[in-house]
Amino acid sequence: MTTATESSRGQGGIWKQSRSFDPAVRLLFLNQLTINLGFYMLMPYLAAHLADGLGMAAWSVGLVLGARNLSQQGMFLVGGALADRLGFKPLIVAGCALRTVGFGALAFAQSLPMLIAASLATGLAGALFNPAVRAYLAAEAGERRVEAFALFNTYYQAGILLGPLVGVALTGVSFRLTCVVAAVLFAGLTAVQLRHLPVRHRAEAAREPDPADGVARGQFRTVLTNRVFWLFSLAMTGSYVLSFQVYLALPLAVDGTAATTALFVVSALVALAGQLRITAWCKARLSRERCLVLGLALMGAAFLVPAATGRALAGLLLCAAVLAVANAVLYPYEMDTVVALSEGRWVATHYGLYNTVCGIGITLGNLGTGALLDVTGWSATPWLALCAVGLGCAAAMAALARGGRLAVRQTADARSPGATA
Repeated sequence: MTTATESSRGQGGIWKQSRSFDPAVRLLFLNQLTINLGFYMLMPYLAAHLADGLGMAAWSVGLVLGARNLSQQGMFLVGGALADRLGFKPLIVAGCALRTVGFGALAFAQSLPMLIAASLATGLAGALFNPAVRAYLAAEAGERRVEAFALFNTYYQAGILLGPLVGVALTGVSFRLTCVVAAVLFAGLTAVQLRHLPVRHRAEAAREPDPADGVARGQFRTVLTNRVFWLFSLAMTGSYVLSFQVYLALPLAVDGTAATTALFVVSALVALAGQLRITAWCKARLSRERCLVLGLALMGAAFLVPAATGRALAGLLLCAAVLAVANAVLYPYEMDTVVALSEGRWVATHYGLYNTVCGIGITLGNLGTGALLDVTGWSATPWLALCAVGLGCAAAMAALARGGRLAVRQTADARSPGATA
């Protein structure tokens, strides 16, 4: 349960609530809005540029796009580990600078090796700054982590909504212009963070050496042997598989670009309008564990709608809206639980491993969903299978919660996030 003050915070506007945080946290919100704006103004149109603009074969288009995903998902753990060792700010700045280079290269690259190199750079950039940003935000927000991550997701969704709108206008002139503008955005973000983001977090190794195994060994052993964290990550993987259907099954089920765009707009608008209200409602009435179970169950239930209505646009839009509501319930508590299960030790490394596990889950889940669609077509079967994934993950999370394994253990580090200053 929350205090009256906390509830009133949840009812405030986005800007008012953002101003209640320190400048460093506000800069991280701006950081994520700009990152998503720059990314989504470019990436949705990259495949068309490669295929139509450069005349590349489908396999080579897939290779370029896959290189980005592979480098990002495959390097998340490394990026998180480096953030814990070197500090959060250096990895955030380095990641944004590298994405500046990658997007700038995409503007002029025409050969397959150059395109792959640029794609790898953009993916590696994400692996560098994503765990660092989340760990920095968790540390700075302290006891207000849930509220901070709710706002973070609001800015995140705003970037997803605005990016394609800006991108379609720029790409109408030329794809090269889109790349240049995206690169300029990341260059500006790099400069702003270099100048204004405080250096308040440094390598955790500086205060927690492991003389028996060495710092790096102790760091990875702490994370990789965290059994409850692995179980939590596996249970949460289903949520990422289900959320990704906004990019896979739902667009395949609708007819036309306008209907596909409507899916993304509905999803983003629900998140923007509802995130803070949903989080405030959850904080006032439910425990963290129940929010996780509720969010997973809602994600599964969302697919009952297309199971009943088929490919009707109204049903698919409702499915996307329920998924967005479920994600709004889950996200702040999901991010908070990663910190809680890390017990304040190697937080960025835990985020990196979490992203890697969920990324592998998305790949396997998409393969399974695609195979099921090929075999069963647009019957109720694939939708019911997705529903079963959500309900199964909700049951697994409930089992973890019943065992008390998700309970927050307040360590000195968790209570004093600035201890590494």
